[in-house]
Amino acid sequence: MTTVHVTTREGAEQAITPGGAGSLMEAIRGAGIDELMAICGGCCSCATCHVYVDAAWWDRLPPMSEDENDLLDSSMHRTDTSRLSCQIALTDDLDGLRATIAPED
Repeated sequence: MTTVHVTTREGAEQAITPGGAGSLMEAIRGAGIDELMAICGGCCSCATCHVYVDAAWWDRLPPMSEDENDLLDSSMHRTDTSRLSCQIALTDDLDGLRATIAPED
């Protein structure tokens, strides 16, 4: 079973098991972590599911689309490891993934 380690804005780490969640955003929301707004519901039309992915996992992620890149450009908190969690499909290859919820814009 896949496990993802999520760090909240306050610094608390929680190990979650995504179950049937298709994306990291769905897994975080399904685990009851309500800091992640995800206003568009995963349609890649906002940046309210912004996370920082641990650099050790960066090369295992699917490539970033131009739309995702443009949305992240609108965030004051973008870093080199920023991604939209709705765009990270959870697969067995991502077992152990570490992500931190970005500050709210």
